[in-house]
Parts: sequence; C-alpha cells; structure tokens
Amino acid sequence: MAEALIESLPGFAKKTGDSKDKAIETGTPAIDMSTIHKLSYGLFVLTANDGGKDNGCIINTVMQITETPLAITIAVNKANKTHDMIINSGLFAVSILSESAPFGLFEQFGFHSGSDTDKFAGYPDEARTNNGIRYLTDNVNCVISVKVTETCDYGTHIMFIGDVTQAFSLSDEPSVTYKYYFDNIKPKPKLPPENKAGYICKICAFVYEGDILPDDYICPLCKHGASDFERIN
Repeated sequence: MAEALIESLPGFAKKTGDSKDKAIETGTPAIDMSTIHKLSYGLFVLTANDGGKDNGCIINTVMQITETPLAITIAVNKANKTHDMIINSGLFAVSILSESAPFGLFEQFGFHSGSDTDKFAGYPDEARTNNGIRYLTDNVNCVISVKVTETCDYGTHIMFIGDVTQAFSLSDEPSVTYKYYFDNIKPKPKLPPENKAGYICKICAFVYEGDILPDDYICPLCKHGASDFERIN
C-alpha cells in the first residue's frame, strides 16, 4: 500500500537500478576518467627551497580551506623533487599562472627533473617570498607563500595543508585554467603515420608508439600514468 501511494505521487519515477548498474548494462564504464578533466582546475608553479637549492614543478590542485587563519591545501606527486623539498623544509610558494604563460614555461617546470635542470634559468634570484622561496615574476598574476601545518598521504600524492604567510598580486591578467591550457597553449601533437598504432598523453601530448600500452606505463615527460593516455590509429 505504501509503495503504491508513493508511486502515485506527481513526479515520482520508480528506480530501475542505480547508475552503476545502468552503465554496465549500456556498456559505459562506471568511471570515465575523461570526466575528471572537465573539472575547472587552475595551473600553478609550486616552488620550494631546501639546503640552498631552489626547485619547482607544475601542479593543478590548490584550494583555500579556511579564512581565519587563511589556509590553503595543495596536492603534489611524490615523484616530484619539489615534494621532497617541502617535506624537509615545511615551506612552499605558489605562483598562479596567467593566460600569457607560454608552452615553454610548462616544459621548463613540468617536463624536466629539478635534479639535473636549473628550472629558474632566466628568473631573478632576488624574487623571493618572505619565507625565502623563489617565485616566478613573468606570466604570473599572484603569489602565495605558505608554512605547512599538516600533511596527508594519499598513495601517489601528498596533500599539504598550510597557513598563508604572504600573498600579493603581480597583474590583473586572468588565471590560466586546464581548459584554456588545452585549447590555447598546448601545441597540437605530432601523430604517428596512419599505419602505426599508438597512444597519446592527454596531459602533455607525448606519443607512445605501439599496439599495447602497459598498465604501469608512466609518461616520460609529465609523469602521468597510463589512464591519462588515449589510443590513436
């Protein structure tokens, strides 16, 4: 009786199974990783200093979590040298990239290791936050300096939470988003010949040539895994 009454209510639609079941029935994957790329991420250069050594990397996860005290959180891949430096020093800075950022900047800070590359070549040494961390002076609209108060381990990444010790603006230019980067900054990939199979990294456009991409494959440029590749040809 109760079920009959509920089903008679205006706007009631009887469930025939949850979304996961429907996805399986229609052949749609339960988790489509391409949906994650539609989230509105920004792009940032994360910098740190440890033992007199400066380093930086590209990240896409920066978020304010409280206003008093003003605190933010970031997520950093453990494979990045910058991650190790923040663990040791407890300090970092975030340079918020603007839409004028050229692809070369992403190559410099995102596709090379700080172990064998001076990522700050061409940038003035005196551009440092109040915690001694270097920041970018070009193609950046704001800089945030942070002291770490907490860390959380999420397998491949560490989430750092910290109090903002300094924040200032450099320009009024709009911040670059993931979508803007893909649509306007990242060059179109050079695909292999039509008779060759391959996979393309959706992050940096690196092309892996071969019929099968190993499940544990890591992009040699941006260090993203096989889930961020899509088949071509």
